[in-house]
Amino acid sequence: MNSRLLESVAGEYGTPVYVYDEAKIISQYNRLKNAFGKQEVKLHYAMKALSNINVLKTLKEQGAGLDAVSIEEVHLGIRAGFEPEEIMYTPNGVAFSEIEEAVALGVMINIDNLSVLEHFGMVFGGLVPVCIRINPHILAGGHANISVGHIDSKFGISIHQLRHIQRIVEHYKLHIVGLHMHTGSDIVDADVFLQGADLLYQAAGYFPELKFMDFGSGFKVAYKEGDFVTPIEEIGTKIGESFQNFCKEYGRELELWFEPGKFLVSESGVLLVSVNVVKQTTSTVFLGVNSGQNHLIRPMFYNAYHRIENISNPAGQKKLYSVVGYICETDTFGYDRPISEAKVGDVLGIYNAGAYGFSMSNQYNSRLRPAEVYIRDGVPHLIRKRETLDDVIRNEIDLTLSAEYVAKMTE
Repeated sequence: MNSRLLESVAGEYGTPVYVYDEAKIISQYNRLKNAFGKQEVKLHYAMKALSNINVLKTLKEQGAGLDAVSIEEVHLGIRAGFEPEEIMYTPNGVAFSEIEEAVALGVMINIDNLSVLEHFGMVFGGLVPVCIRINPHILAGGHANISVGHIDSKFGISIHQLRHIQRIVEHYKLHIVGLHMHTGSDIVDADVFLQGADLLYQAAGYFPELKFMDFGSGFKVAYKEGDFVTPIEEIGTKIGESFQNFCKEYGRELELWFEPGKFLVSESGVLLVSVNVVKQTTSTVFLGVNSGQNHLIRPMFYNAYHRIENISNPAGQKKLYSVVGYICETDTFGYDRPISEAKVGDVLGIYNAGAYGFSMSNQYNSRLRPAEVYIRDGVPHLIRKRETLDDVIRNEIDLTLSAEYVAKMTE
């Protein structure tokens, strides 16, 4: 998306606004799909990254399934047109009633807890096929908060508890059709995936009825020039070859699954914001913008880097700025960034904001969540209205206006 298009979007829809390029999402999907050569791979989009119905429909049209981590995401996926059998439901720490609801809907259940697995066996026995999430005890990922496969992680059943899993499976005659792992996000070493794959291949010996293996995701994209990225084609070649060899040893062909989220949508998204103030202190020149961590929390939550450009003056002389938000907390988008000279009213683009941007946004400081715009065939379309104050107070109950409250007080 060029500066002229982004500036026109800001002019038409105002700021702050999230803008997503459908063509980029499709190209990322095809790149990952084609990385495995002749090895067929099923991609289940991790919809927690960005769950707007238009994005879900785009990926469904490409042939993707869905990875859902809540029952609400399951319902959103079905609403977008996905068949229940195209959805993998991987909850963590939820009430068993949520799992029962997912079973009733007909989605694939992925269990990551021994006690839940045993409860599942008591309720459903072998009537409902199930997948098991294994914790491989691999420390990987770009930040502690997104490393989920290590020994202290709350996710998955330990690879060292396979014998315990087997006892539960045999006792309740569970029908285990899949094995799953996910070590973390922003992984740049192909060997991490191969190491995890080898562990799943070994674990497969305990489960003779497998239909698929899911190697999760964690593919890193470039956030700045020269950034390290996941070698997708290298992973595709190596995993494809090792998986084919495994299937020969296992005795039949299984399906190979991955569940990319950030890789598919991150680079498609730009958060457009406007400069409210230019403030010079004794040490820093701040650009204060009409957004903050309530719209994009990743820099504060993960220390994530997002490239920032002045859309209104792309060719201007570079100056050092720290770009900060309007929230009553420290909410810095970027420290000491070389950005084209900016003035009040200029529009800045914060890039790589397609994943975990809007989906993690909130109403802190009673601020409104931004609009979302989808670029399809070069044409911008509004796909979510900007919130209003009515949205902030929609579910609030004022006791002084409540008839029930007044009745109780006057009894």
